[in-house]
Amino acid sequence: MILIAALAIATGCEPLEKARKVLTERDDHQTIKLGILHSQTGTMGMNEMSLRHCEVLAIEEINASGEFPKLDFVPVVKDGRSRSENFRRRARDLADREKVDVIFGCWTSLHRKAVIDELENPTDLFRTDPSNAKPNSHHQPLLFYPLQYEGFEANRNVFYFGSTPNQQILPALDWFLSEQGGQRKRIYLIGSDYLFPRTANYIVKKYLESRSIEIVGEDYLPLGQRDFSDAAKRIEQAAPDLVLSTINGESNFHFYQDLFKQGIRSDKTPVLATSVGEDELRRIPPEFVHGHYAAWSYFQSLDTPESKAFVRRFKRSFGLDRVVDDPMEAAYTQVMVWKEAYKKAKSSDPDKIRAVLEKGLEFDAPGGKVKVDPKTHHLYKKFRLGRIGIERQFEIVYESKDLIAPDPFPAFAFPGWECDWTRGGLIKGPVPNIGL
Repeated sequence: MILIAALAIATGCEPLEKARKVLTERDDHQTIKLGILHSQTGTMGMNEMSLRHCEVLAIEEINASGEFPKLDFVPVVKDGRSRSENFRRRARDLADREKVDVIFGCWTSLHRKAVIDELENPTDLFRTDPSNAKPNSHHQPLLFYPLQYEGFEANRNVFYFGSTPNQQILPALDWFLSEQGGQRKRIYLIGSDYLFPRTANYIVKKYLESRSIEIVGEDYLPLGQRDFSDAAKRIEQAAPDLVLSTINGESNFHFYQDLFKQGIRSDKTPVLATSVGEDELRRIPPEFVHGHYAAWSYFQSLDTPESKAFVRRFKRSFGLDRVVDDPMEAAYTQVMVWKEAYKKAKSSDPDKIRAVLEKGLEFDAPGGKVKVDPKTHHLYKKFRLGRIGIERQFEIVYESKDLIAPDPFPAFAFPGWECDWTRGGLIKGPVPNIGL
């Protein structure tokens, strides 16, 4: 009665009738929490904050669409702080305390694997009440992961919305090996020292073994590295005609700066980046990056009505000076694909959402149509190659004709490995020596 009286005062007249109506309407409204887990601080903070923005934008648009008049989708945001143990802790918070059925999250493979492991094998230190925990009794939400990555992974509770190497790196290399791309023959590999760069370059080396392409150097430096002067000297001395960069995070600023200081220019020695998009370019002086390349599925410069509308909506929400890029588009798309699965499942239950997606689902994303692959939980996506202009946007110089099927286990790199969740799951072959 106290609550009704308070509502009566707030509504201003016919106290009991209107107050009861407000309470009834509120009781009919269901709240569904959606987990968002990205670094907002640390070396990956500048990258991942924008993914959070796109996921929140998607949730706001779903709520405003009128599709679910009795539902409120509420983002529950946690900060992984660029550290694996924090990703574990926050994933446990989202699963145990918040009881979310899905987590949209992560950037690096280190953090993704930490979250997957924590959700499957709970750390008692992070449990709400470890003493009452029973084996296999923990709540396990799905993980939707938006980044391009190295492949060589399959998990029944994970859906991957970024590109695999056969959808990103290998098509880019094919272009550079072609006449149009300059018929490059000498490649230098440089990356951050963790799982994605080392596994991706293992795949690259296997791919190029039979193609008379020389790997003239290979460097790995820690995440967050700020001094690339020695690496720039080694690149100059090796005289490659292409540098493949799998450097991640804020290190990219220092990498391009030191290349520029060393006199390395894009007309002679272009850099092909796998983790530099429009959002990173905002923080890098244009003279450092002009003429270099990046391989993605989506660029802001994509000239379609859907892409332009997405860019306008994002800028209207977060500022006219902001830009969008491939990981941001994938972060937005994964929320919308989850929403489409929710509509079909009529539930947020992880098992029911997964069952819908394992039947296949198509969606018209800002970057064009994508399809969920029921077998691998990855997406069919287009490949696009962009050259950086002086205005820090990309000129799209090549685009695949069709969607490219995902292949997280290319046979030339991982013989005997394959995955089909609709017919038994993962089959393992010999463990490769990746050098981790």
